[in-house]
Amino acid sequence: MTDQQALVKLKGIRKKYDHEVLNIASLALKKGQIYGLIGPSGAGKSTLLRIINLLTPPDSGSLYFHGIPAPLNGTARLTLQRKMALVFQKTLLFRDSVWNNVAYGLRARNYSHKQIELKVGPLLEQVGMEHLAHRRADTLSGGEAQRVAIARAVAFDPKLLLLDEPTANLDPRNIEIIENMITGLSRERHMTVVMVTHNVFQARRIADEVIFLDKGNIVEMGSAEKIFTNPDQEKTRLYVEGRMIY
Repeated sequence: MTDQQALVKLKGIRKKYDHEVLNIASLALKKGQIYGLIGPSGAGKSTLLRIINLLTPPDSGSLYFHGIPAPLNGTARLTLQRKMALVFQKTLLFRDSVWNNVAYGLRARNYSHKQIELKVGPLLEQVGMEHLAHRRADTLSGGEAQRVAIARAVAFDPKLLLLDEPTANLDPRNIEIIENMITGLSRERHMTVVMVTHNVFQARRIADEVIFLDKGNIVEMGSAEKIFTNPDQEKTRLYVEGRMIY
């Protein structure tokens, strides 16, 4: 895949705090694919999401979007960030209605009232929250709140959606709803999704490709089918079988 064919490409990305937490020689993400990012705690998964989202600068290396080097500061950086969305595990919603939470990013981007109406209503229907449109968001259950957070993130049609364990600690029904949301939104909008998950079964269910990260390094990357049935690396096999010793 060339730089121009990749939505996002990372080259020589390194990040160190008290120790090196990330060392990515090369990573390319294609448009319209769902990537499952798996690995043990401390592998560098969340740091990788933050670097891709330009929230955390790497110590070295380069990021490219559509083959163009990503600006790491200034107005150009903010412009690029506005084409992406990052949803954290802990949902942060405003103490306002569900409707206003989903509309927030659109208002910040100066969408007209009519444009907001045309986007928010159908999106709330798609995520099964239209009946709670006027409910205060801080009264929702965990699963409902996460659905609103994802709806808010995709309301402005980002090219890249980054999810940090979006279904952690949720009940099976809400997990199913959110997984269906993610796959449906990706397919309908041709949106690239990178989802961190500790649930390898979830990665197998919804990811087109899986990235196995350990100690800041990509151990293996490939189709979900290959990673879970015929991985190249023994460490990958042990991890997906739940037998990797940390």
